[in-house]
Amino acid sequence: MESAETSFLETLMNDLENDRLVLPTLPEVALKVRDTLEDDDASMVDVANVITSDTALSARLIQISNSPLLRASRQIETVEAAVTRMGSNMVRNLVTSIAMEQMFQATTDATDRRLRAIWDNSTQVAAICSALAMPHKHLQADQALLAGLVHDIGSLPILSRVEDYPEILDKANALDSIIDKAHVKIGEAILKKWGFSEDLVKVAAEHENLTRDHDGPSDYVDLVIVANLQNAHETEHPYGSVDWKTIPAFEKLGMSTDISIVDMDEANENIEAVRNALL
Repeated sequence: MESAETSFLETLMNDLENDRLVLPTLPEVALKVRDTLEDDDASMVDVANVITSDTALSARLIQISNSPLLRASRQIETVEAAVTRMGSNMVRNLVTSIAMEQMFQATTDATDRRLRAIWDNSTQVAAICSALAMPHKHLQADQALLAGLVHDIGSLPILSRVEDYPEILDKANALDSIIDKAHVKIGEAILKKWGFSEDLVKVAAEHENLTRDHDGPSDYVDLVIVANLQNAHETEHPYGSVDWKTIPAFEKLGMSTDISIVDMDEANENIEAVRNALL
């Protein structure tokens, strides 16, 4: 007899392949900022005005603009000053990053706990990614931050749907298995729908492939793989027991695995500052 887990997973993936799965949409403020940035007649003042309409977003954008992520030489106190200093690409990435927390909402306590855990993990991974990106000129810290935040985005539609399936929701192992098997393909579909860059679509699609190797320089998938392993170090998560010497991403990023944990002392201030802003 087919198990509830197998049936749920098959239906989920079938609906994804046939465009029947309801995928999340970006928060409205992130869409407005993106539309304004793409408008040739709009200025950064117009972008600042859109952001200023959201008080919480404004405060957090200013907070991040004064964090080690941007290495500001002077204190920034206004949204207009922040967006002028950042430029369009960074503004787009950071606004999307900050607004994403709105998506991690649930209608039941069980899924709310799951979503909170995913968001907390994503913010920690994102903060580590931004710190790891800083020594690499071809990798942008703000893009790395967004990569860390979206890498597990495919879990959202699964948790949204499973609220109607208490026989699965009440079984943690079954739900974990479904998320492990499905979130990568769903995440890839979400980021394509949102019109994200191929670099970020790859993050959603390939971050679970720990033995991934590729030609060319390090990329955002490498960052997320290393950040996930770093975050899981000395925990009971399956990643906690992975031998880092077998992971090509470390070599791609020029990081030694001879020590038990990558030396993050210099990056810890950056990680904490960015994480505090996201939370």
